[in-house]
Amino acid sequence: MTAQRLDGKAVAAELRQEIKQETEVLTQKGVRPGLGVILVGDDPASRSYVSAKERACEEAGILSREIKMPASSTKEEILAKVAALNAAEDIHGILVQLPLPDSSIEEEVLQTILPEKDVDGFHPVNVGRMMLGLPAYLPCTPHGILHLLKRSGIEVKGKHVVVVGRSNIVGRPLANLLSQKSDLGNATVTVCHTGTPDIGAFTREADVVVAAVGRPEVITADMVKEGAVIVDVGVNRVEDASRPRGFRLVGDCEYGPMLEKVSAITPVPGGVGPMTITMLLYNTLESARRTLG
Repeated sequence: MTAQRLDGKAVAAELRQEIKQETEVLTQKGVRPGLGVILVGDDPASRSYVSAKERACEEAGILSREIKMPASSTKEEILAKVAALNAAEDIHGILVQLPLPDSSIEEEVLQTILPEKDVDGFHPVNVGRMMLGLPAYLPCTPHGILHLLKRSGIEVKGKHVVVVGRSNIVGRPLANLLSQKSDLGNATVTVCHTGTPDIGAFTREADVVVAAVGRPEVITADMVKEGAVIVDVGVNRVEDASRPRGFRLVGDCEYGPMLEKVSAITPVPGGVGPMTITMLLYNTLESARRTLG
């Protein structure tokens, strides 16, 4: 058995084409979706991620406005920029790129974003609405995973899904969405984390394993059952002298050995990653659409 490759690039391209078409229709009605991005400092990874988002916006016809701020910016200065974007009529979604140089202010900054412009889905109002199954902007990575599975023909209804990782960005919201009574959920969900004594005891019983740990290849082939579906959220750098850049990217799962054992698996890179930015565009479009009533 050779595993089905869950191609996030292909699924994301399909979704982005749909978003582009809907953006064109909305723009013709006088509302061009707009995304405001605040980047504080010059972290290379953040800079690269913001650039990728800007390119995706341009390709989809979405307005992108970037506000660059020095790492020395105060909390008050950052909050003032958020307030300006909150008030901007041509901006429908706001993204503050994390991490901030001062991580202690992140929660306050994120909570300052208007819930109706919180296209990352991190505001407590949107988190609460999601938990209750009410309409909300869903966190981009969990939402992207659900669409990747659905468009790849993977049914989670009635399946046992084990989510490894309990972050507020991926693990917790994904577990909630998978368990909800919806066409993207209805699964039985187990959440494992650093306090779980034997994670393998749970993952070996899973029909679907989602690894969102942030550590290279911690989920090994002997920890999953034959025919399982593997969703690898992790993107980790490991040293590799044979590569021009001196490193290579690997996921949280042992990709090679799993290929002949599981039924489907996401590659790293090219799996979950492209879906995350796509769902940011999706949420921005939805926010603009709501302004029409």
